[in-house]
Amino acid sequence: MFRKTALVLLASAALVATGACTPMTTYSGFQVVEANPKDVKIGEDTKTTVITKLGSPTATSLTESKAAEAGKEIRVATVYDSNLWFYMSQVTDRVAFYKPRVAKRDVVAVSFDPGSDAVLSVNTYTLEDGKVVAFNGRETPTRGREITILEQLLGNVGQGGMLPRDDSEGLPGSRPGDNR
Repeated sequence: MFRKTALVLLASAALVATGACTPMTTYSGFQVVEANPKDVKIGEDTKTTVITKLGSPTATSLTESKAAEAGKEIRVATVYDSNLWFYMSQVTDRVAFYKPRVAKRDVVAVSFDPGSDAVLSVNTYTLEDGKVVAFNGRETPTRGREITILEQLLGNVGQGGMLPRDDSEGLPGSRPGDNR
């Protein structure tokens, strides 16, 4: 009897342990439900039909207006370009305590003609089309000195900041000359 109970407990513990290692899948961004971005027809669809088919875009493009002055190129302003729309989606998997892994990423770029609002092109980019961007790891140093943990813990010992002072002059909520 004891052996059967131990075997059942061991089997259930093994089942729970293997169930904890199943990946959790997270879907974020634009999800294709009823219409596919491939259904958008170039030259026939407009901004309003794309919105009815796909919904509002995840993002629109940014363009920079530049001006030339005495041989130098100066950036004047960054403006939203309403003629290039992006629909982005991403699927990530996470197993137990490990970092999430991007399993799938799709970006659909729909560009429109500025004059007629007709679709000029529909481009689909996947995870393989992405590029790794190298960030600059340098940090700006802050002023001051670095203190140790011991100095942080014992920094106010002997300062008397925990006990109330005898003179209540200058404390918040007190009036000058109030001796209550």
